[in-house]
Amino acid sequence: MSAKFGPAGNSDSFSQVHKSSLAAPRWIADLGLDCYEYQCGKGVHVGEETARKVGENAKAAGITLSLHAPYFINLANPDPEALKKTTGYITGACLVASQMGAGRVVIHSGALMKRTRREAQDIAKKSLREVIAACDDQGFGHMTLCPETMGKINQLGDLDEVLELCTLDGRLVPCIDFGHLYARSLGAADGPEAMARMLDRVEEVLGGERASAFHSHFSHIQFTPNGGEKCHRTFDNDDGYGPDWAPLAAEVARRGWNPTFICESAGTQAEDALTMKRVYQEYAANPR
Repeated sequence: MSAKFGPAGNSDSFSQVHKSSLAAPRWIADLGLDCYEYQCGKGVHVGEETARKVGENAKAAGITLSLHAPYFINLANPDPEALKKTTGYITGACLVASQMGAGRVVIHSGALMKRTRREAQDIAKKSLREVIAACDDQGFGHMTLCPETMGKINQLGDLDEVLELCTLDGRLVPCIDFGHLYARSLGAADGPEAMARMLDRVEEVLGGERASAFHSHFSHIQFTPNGGEKCHRTFDNDDGYGPDWAPLAAEVARRGWNPTFICESAGTQAEDALTMKRVYQEYAANPR
């Protein structure tokens, strides 16, 4: 096995030619990519017929699917009504993902809401336990939930916080967004030593098997000194923002891990995913 690569949603180049995401799996496969993350960030608005057709097309094209649940999920909100809504967003995403044959659903951790990081984290852990129970009750125990590292400093979801959430259940797999970690660290989470240190930490907390199959988002991200993440960039933006892909590609290849990398570049996500795959393949052919 080896790492998989694909886009989050549809590149501008795809949308210029196709009107429907039903065509995306074949288009992605023809580029030479392996996976596709279906975007439901603004809400789950996918009918069963469409979901199943996307899944059929992905299977025929050999494309592995994942799904991004709504952005407005906040596990750190203690309000019972808010948790009820969050649970509904996640189970709704699991339903569509299940219809598509997608194995992974990416979820946001939440915001601090003027609480300490520890207070927010404890609320999120309690909420996630209830979400997992609801998923099991509704027949989605086969789905893998992927809590995501977040890019803004006032959001819950640095690497250790996400890994702690993932210790709640063996089915949880982290979605490590290296662009987000780069942005919230104001550029510090970059380069060979930082990449090796982060992957070591994942293995230390979750063990080798789960660590080796982590889910990931990757893009260059612009940040501000006070807030962290500002916006996603493309690989062609010569503006000095990272993180650099090559050290991460080299480290994953050296370890022989098989994560899924979803590229979130702003409009060139498929093209940049292909660049990522080619760089990774060079290191995999000659691991250092």
